[in-house]
Amino acid sequence: MTPPEPRVHTAAFADLDVATLYALLRLRVDVFVVEQECAYPELDGRDVEPSALHCWIDDDDGPVAALRILREPDGAARIGRVVTAPRARHQRLAAALLRHALTVTAPAPIVLGGQRHLEDWYRSFGFEVDGPEYVEDGIPHVPMRLRR
Repeated sequence: MTPPEPRVHTAAFADLDVATLYALLRLRVDVFVVEQECAYPELDGRDVEPSALHCWIDDDDGPVAALRILREPDGAARIGRVVTAPRARHQRLAAALLRHALTVTAPAPIVLGGQRHLEDWYRSFGFEVDGPEYVEDGIPHVPMRLRR
């Protein structure tokens, strides 16, 4: 029996309450900056763009998985900041978020910069490598695209 799909919340920056915004940003910093040891400007200014969407899944203690959807100048959607708290990993929460993102961005093509070790995972959703590997903050990444 397949477990039910977790409830995914989606909001524009202006619609986020302060506590949720803080929890989402803390989750990202805890994983990307602290756990992955990448000192970089996590707050890049794009969270506040009017077309940006923040998607997340909660447990009883708040957000445990999240991603961000941006609109690129060419009309493509950009998925980024895909993150899961250590305590919530291996529950397929990132997959639920990605499926949600595919729905809310349709029919636009989607681009992302995926960590190299997740390339096959993104491929399982239909993404293809769309350029050469690059290193960002010491972590190998690959540009990927989902054409629709």
